[in-house]
Amino acid sequence: MIPTSIMTLDRAGLRQLDGLIWAMIAAVAAAVLASLVLSDFRLVWASFLAPATTTSVFAAGQWFYQTRRPDPRLAAALGSTAQLVAFSAVGAPLSYLAASLNFPLYDHWFEAADKVFGLDWFGLFDWLKGHATAGFLLRLVYISLMPQTLVVILALSLAGHFAALRIFVLAFVFTVLVTIAISAFWPAQGVWLLHGMTASDGLSLPVSATSWPVFLGLRDGTFRLLMAGGAEGIITFPSLHSALALILAVAFWPLPVLRWIGVGLNTIMMVSIPIDGSHYFTDILAGIGIAVACLLAARAMVQRANQPRPALAATPLQELATPSR
Repeated sequence: MIPTSIMTLDRAGLRQLDGLIWAMIAAVAAAVLASLVLSDFRLVWASFLAPATTTSVFAAGQWFYQTRRPDPRLAAALGSTAQLVAFSAVGAPLSYLAASLNFPLYDHWFEAADKVFGLDWFGLFDWLKGHATAGFLLRLVYISLMPQTLVVILALSLAGHFAALRIFVLAFVFTVLVTIAISAFWPAQGVWLLHGMTASDGLSLPVSATSWPVFLGLRDGTFRLLMAGGAEGIITFPSLHSALALILAVAFWPLPVLRWIGVGLNTIMMVSIPIDGSHYFTDILAGIGIAVACLLAARAMVQRANQPRPALAATPLQELATPSR
């Protein structure tokens, strides 16, 4: 939940937070470009064309609705979308670089941790083999992260929840960066690969199956392409999917109409992640822990940006979003 003390943001606070987000995106982009000099990776330039175009168009739209035809709601929606598109484009290559460090796999550790907690991955697997419809619905929920993200940005913007929107974007960025960093040093290949499971074991291959050749190629040196469009989600531990599911559920909370839909959908998401994401339950618990920490960090930054300034008092954006009568 977002405290009422940070439900509004003034112009200066908004500029400060947006500047921080863009600075982090630029830093990640610089790291990816540096890797081209320091390693044998090659950039698939064409894969960045669509994200770069989208980012440019949306950023231009944000500028237009901030300066030429002021509309804080549209400016917020366009700006936050531009930020997440740009960040996703540079974050995916960063995850590839992390996997290429080829640290020892920790699958047996994570599987052992599941057993210590009494969490039965194969019990869930066997249940889904006998409930095909449930499996199909869980798969649909599993792939709903991107549509949910777009809905959250649009809904928070149109409702004038600019502080909650910035918390969401910051938490998203922090979570991805922390997850990538941890995955570099504690990598895992996932339950399906660990046990050599195939579709003939009773269920169709999980959604994450398309990432396996890329992950293995990054580790053995046979895959050396960095891309934005078409990049695979290759992280097993911690579960980025579960972390983002929690962040989305929190982001939906200020929206009365969507609140329980978001919470329900992302609770179901947690059930879909072990099988379709080939994740250990330990991955999910770690992802949730990271999400909580990153949400708290994001909220603290928004609170800091909202501190009173001794100079000119700016007009709260919440007020600007309310049509004059």
